[in-house]
Amino acid sequence: MKQENSKTPLGRSGKPVEIASAVSFLCMPAASYITGQVICIDGGRTISS
Repeated sequence: MKQENSKTPLGRSGKPVEIASAVSFLCMPAASYITGQVICIDGGRTISS
């Protein structure tokens, strides 16, 4: 796990509440115009590769 966390700029795994917060936002009326997107919730790992 340490090796995987070292590949992430935040240096740790995501917490369930962090994923749930994004899902919750996408279910709100404020996100009604968001379509066809891939939202990476990975602590910046995607952009640091």
